[in-house]
Amino acid sequence: MNPSAFVDATIRDTLSVSLPHFRPELALAATIVLVLLARMLPVMRWLDSGLVALGGVAFAVWYSWQDLNSLGPRERVELFTGLLVYDSLTAYIRFLICGFLVLYNLFTRVSGIPDREDSADFHSLVLGGSLGMCLMASANHLLMLFMAVEMASVPSYVLAGLLKGRRVSSEAALKYAVYGAGAAGIMLYGLSLLAGALGTCHLPTMAGELARLGDGGVAGGLALVLSLGGLMVAVGLAFKLSAVPFHFWAPDVFEGASAEVGGFLSVASKAAAVAVLARVAFALVTPPGAAEAAGAEPVRHFVVTVIGLMAAVTCTLGNLAAYGQTNMKRLLAYSTVAHAGYLMMGVAAAVALSGGHPEAAGTAVAAVAFYLGTYVFMNLAAFAIVAVLRNRLRSEEIASYAGLVRSSPGIVVLAGAVLVSLVGLPPLAGFVGKFLVFSSMVEAIALGAERPLLLTLLVVGGINTVVSLFYYLRVLKVMTFDPPPEDRATEPVGLVSLSGAVITALAVPVVVFGVFWSGLYALSEIAGRFAS
Repeated sequence: MNPSAFVDATIRDTLSVSLPHFRPELALAATIVLVLLARMLPVMRWLDSGLVALGGVAFAVWYSWQDLNSLGPRERVELFTGLLVYDSLTAYIRFLICGFLVLYNLFTRVSGIPDREDSADFHSLVLGGSLGMCLMASANHLLMLFMAVEMASVPSYVLAGLLKGRRVSSEAALKYAVYGAGAAGIMLYGLSLLAGALGTCHLPTMAGELARLGDGGVAGGLALVLSLGGLMVAVGLAFKLSAVPFHFWAPDVFEGASAEVGGFLSVASKAAAVAVLARVAFALVTPPGAAEAAGAEPVRHFVVTVIGLMAAVTCTLGNLAAYGQTNMKRLLAYSTVAHAGYLMMGVAAAVALSGGHPEAAGTAVAAVAFYLGTYVFMNLAAFAIVAVLRNRLRSEEIASYAGLVRSSPGIVVLAGAVLVSLVGLPPLAGFVGKFLVFSSMVEAIALGAERPLLLTLLVVGGINTVVSLFYYLRVLKVMTFDPPPEDRATEPVGLVSLSGAVITALAVPVVVFGVFWSGLYALSEIAGRFAS
C-alpha cells in the first residue's frame, strides 16, 4: 500500500469506525478544555467549573449508556489501528466510570473540597485521570497500555497534594509520585522485554505468539525473559490495584489526601485497574486461532498462579493491617487493599475457566463487574460520610466518632449499612457481590480448572471475610456504645440537609442492590460477554 492510500484508509477508519465508538472519551476531553477555558478566559470566569464538569460528564454518561445498550452480542471493534478495542468490557467500565463521576461531582459540591478557587484545577485533574482510566479499560496495545496507566496516574499524584499548606498532604503526593515512578519504570521495562521477545506490541498478536511458543516448546532463555517481563508488567498493574507488596503508598496517601481524593482513588482507579488486569490476562491466554489453544495452557497456568497468589496475600494483609488503625481514612485504605484481593480472586477464576469453559468464564467476569458496580456506592458513601463528619467534628480519627448515634442517628444508620455491606453480610449489596465472586470460584473448582489454587483462594476469602467483620464493626461500636466526649459542641448531622441527602443517595443503593440486584447484574452480564 502506498503512503497516500494508507493515509486515506487511516482517515476513513478513524472517522467512520473509531470516533463513533469513542464518544464518551471525546466528551470528557471536550469537558476538560471547557473547564480550563472557564478558568483562563475572563469572559467565562462567571461559569461554575463544577457545573461545567457535571454537564460534560452527563454527556459522557449518555453516550456510554447508548453504547452499552446498542452493543452486539459478540461485537469487538479495534479502534485507531489496533491501539484500542471496543467491546463489552470497554462499554461497561466506561459507563461505570462516567456514572461514578456524576455521583462524585455531586459529592464534592457539598463537601467543601474543592473551593471555588481550586475548582477548575480539581475537576480538570479528575476528568483527565478518568479519561486515562477509560483508555486503560480499552487498551489493546502495549504502548497504549503504558500511556493510559500514566495518564491515569499523573493527575492522581497532583490530587493527593491538593490541600496546599498541609505537610501531610504534600508528603502523600511525594510518596505517591515516587512509588508511581518506580512502578512505571519497572512496568515499562517489562513491556519492552515482552515486545522484544515476541516481536509485537499488539495484545492479540502477542497471544498468538505465546501460544505458538508454548505448543512448540520454549527455550530456557526465552522462557526466563517472558516470565520476567510478565512479572514486571504485573508490578505496574499491582501498583494501580494497590495489591501487596505494592500497596505501601495507599495508607499514607489516603491519610494525607482529602477524603474526596481518597474516594476517587479507591473507586475509579480500582475499576480501571481491574479492567486492565482482566484485559491483559485474557489477551495473553486467549489466542485468536483455535489451533493455538493448546499452546496457551502454560501461559494460562502462569497467569492464574501469579494473580491467585497476589490475591491471597493482598486480601490477608489488607484485612490484618486494617484491624489496628485509628484513623478512618487509613482503615478505608487498607479496606481497599483487601477488596482488591477479592476482585483479583474473581479475575483468577475467570482466567482459569477461559480454557475450556467460556460461558463459565463470562459468568465469572460478570461477577467481578457486579462487585465493581456495588463497590462504587459502598466506598464512595464511606468516604462521603468521612468528609461530612470531618467538616462537623474537625477530626478523621475513629475515636472522635464516639457516641455519634445520640446526636446524628441517621448518619450512624447509613454508616452501619455501608460498613456491613463492605464486610459482605446479607441482605446488602456487598454480600451479593462477594457471593457471586465466590460462586465463580466454586464453579471453577467443580469444573477442575486450577482446582488446588482456587480451593485455597476460596478458603482464604472466607476466613478474611470473618476477619474483616471485627474492624468494620469496631467503628460501629465506637459510634453507638462509646460515650461521647464532653467537649463536643457541634451541630448534629441531619439527613434533612444537602450533605445528608447526598450520603443518603449514595447509601440507599447499597441496600436496594442487596435485594433487587437483577438489574445491575443484567448490565454486568453484558461485561461478561467479553470472556464468553
